[in-house]
Amino acid sequence: MKPMRLNRNSQGFSLIELMVVILILGLLIGIVGPRLIGRTDDAKVSTAKIQIESLTSALKMYKLDNGTYPSTEQGLEALVTMPQSGDIPKKWKKGGYLEKGTVPKDPWGNDYVYLFPGAHDDFDIVSYGADGVAGGEEYNKDITSWSLNE
Repeated sequence: MKPMRLNRNSQGFSLIELMVVILILGLLIGIVGPRLIGRTDDAKVSTAKIQIESLTSALKMYKLDNGTYPSTEQGLEALVTMPQSGDIPKKWKKGGYLEKGTVPKDPWGNDYVYLFPGAHDDFDIVSYGADGVAGGEEYNKDITSWSLNE
């Protein structure tokens, strides 16, 4: 084996060139990073709205099969397991009404609140937002089935 010799004409990066590249990358991360980080909260709000729409569709299918919505006591769980108390559905769909076989939690890890009859519609579904408490503003604002298009 011959020893490897570096000659002056070999191409490579100098320390200055590497420092310039690192500086440019740092500036890009500093400018673009905060914009991307703030988008996670927006994505969670959008996810909650999509999940509420999905639950609304499943509840409507439940009503088509059984003539009524699940009671507040039976809750959204009636969409994945046949209720054993209250108004027992006669034509409950084998396999349930949700694709994954589980009732999703909202994007912040909390259960959706379900009320039948609802105060605003036939039924109400609510996510209390990032803070998990009724009311709030911005990302803590409640996301509701009756105000999805606002």
